[in-house]
Amino acid sequence: MNTMTQITLDPVTVEVVRNKLDGIANEMELTLLKSSFSPIVKEGLDASASLFTLQGETLAQAIAIPIHLATLIPCIARIMTEFPLESMREGDLYCMNDPYLGGTHLPDIAVVMPVFARGRPLAFAASMTHHQDVGGMAPGSVPTDAREVFQEGIRLPPLRLREGDRFNDTLLQILRRNVRIPDMFEGDLMAQVAACSVGARRLAALAQSYGDNHLTTIFGELLDRSETMTRAALRAIPDGTYRAVDFLDNDGVDLDRRIRIETAVTVANGAVRIDFTGSSPQVRGPFNVVPSGSLAAACYAVRAITDPTIPTNGGCFRPITLQLPEGSIVNPKEPAPVNARTATIKRISGTILSALAQAVPDRVGADSGGELLVLAFGGERPDGTRYVTGELVAGGSGASAHKDGVDVIETDATNCMNLPAEALELDAPIRVHRIALRSDSGGAGTQRGGLGIVREYEILHGEVRMSHRGERHFIAPQGRGGGGDGAMARSVIRRAGKGEEVVPSKIVTTLHAGDRVIFETAGGGGYGDPRRRDPQKVRDDLSDGKISAEGARIYGKVTGP
Repeated sequence: MNTMTQITLDPVTVEVVRNKLDGIANEMELTLLKSSFSPIVKEGLDASASLFTLQGETLAQAIAIPIHLATLIPCIARIMTEFPLESMREGDLYCMNDPYLGGTHLPDIAVVMPVFARGRPLAFAASMTHHQDVGGMAPGSVPTDAREVFQEGIRLPPLRLREGDRFNDTLLQILRRNVRIPDMFEGDLMAQVAACSVGARRLAALAQSYGDNHLTTIFGELLDRSETMTRAALRAIPDGTYRAVDFLDNDGVDLDRRIRIETAVTVANGAVRIDFTGSSPQVRGPFNVVPSGSLAAACYAVRAITDPTIPTNGGCFRPITLQLPEGSIVNPKEPAPVNARTATIKRISGTILSALAQAVPDRVGADSGGELLVLAFGGERPDGTRYVTGELVAGGSGASAHKDGVDVIETDATNCMNLPAEALELDAPIRVHRIALRSDSGGAGTQRGGLGIVREYEILHGEVRMSHRGERHFIAPQGRGGGGDGAMARSVIRRAGKGEEVVPSKIVTTLHAGDRVIFETAGGGGYGDPRRRDPQKVRDDLSDGKISAEGARIYGKVTGP
């Protein structure tokens, strides 16, 4: 008889273990952030950590980035296909980033470590970091005009990074020779190793306390419990098929062509099926999303509209199925470029939520800004050393039925931070002249949409290659329930002595000393009739500069300061 079936589970112990697993994942995340070298990780928090069962299901995840946390699922599956469990040994490490083998885009490298207890495999510890540069045609490896994946950087199939206690030095040398900032790259990679090592040690200690058989039985119980709770939450949503459509500005190559994202979300019998038929065919530019990214958007959306007290693990994702038309924007054929897939994932998740708003309007707010403005700068410092640095600039969140949107915050499957001015100025000869909330950018409503941000930079030295991946420059975030739309994004380049040029959402260009770039991100949509907004809130917004005198007129008569 299988000994695991003889184990009786104490609900208190199960809950204690669940919290310990969450604590381990968050300790991994803290180790990752504190050990990394690049500002995009240390300050932008563009890295994530998770624990997985031996079957490849999410066991626990850090409070990090939904895109990373879900796209690690197919990475684990692919690594297990290439390296069967019985071939793994304690101390082994594996890495990969190839989008067409389960990854997401090339800068996001997964590092995976099998965890052993009493000489037997118990689980996996995994981390994913957005590396500041992985080669390719542009500094930062996010060229918005790439036309094939080969232009985006070095591709890594599942590879053994370390065998036991011995690193694959040949692989490390190849990686260093293919990136523009090798020391920073290797530092971030070793931070991932450190995070996985912490996770492995803590999980092995947990097995010593509870016994590995007992622990794996608890793992199964936790996943089953989350599945049961998620299915119950989905059964509370009226059965039906709900549809929505939204658009991306362009694909970075055909700048005047909008990209259609269409979803049909069917909720029935405690499950959800999401069909993307009708979405744009795959595009020439790098805004295609491989299936791992489409899955990440769906997992995020389902968690967003179900009970937030449900423990997040692989059980939550079992009720989800996807229909991804081959050769479409959500399931492209190799070698389509994919580096800018975050913008598309955000639009996919927003479209799924817009569809579900028809079923549960009280749980879904107005559109968020739907923009993570990604900037990459590459050049030389006055001392001749090379730099590649980046920025992650957020917009405003959409208002809900009960609250205003939040100003300048990441939403829609991303969870990064705006970088402090000091982080950019320490890393590169770029001066930050202005950071300010963008007045009037939040959609008007009974509850106002969150504001976007204004940032102004000046190039201080030499030639700088800049990649600008914007969104919402042509398609505004929609209000809900009578609320107004959020302001569209806008970016301009003021060339030293040569006038001003408007950025058409995406661009890769060369800047020179004295040039300035001004970025204005999108605001969130408003919720409800603006004329029903509390007059005191309007006065407060006017006093704080969040709306102008002209913007206040939308709300009707407001007297006094």
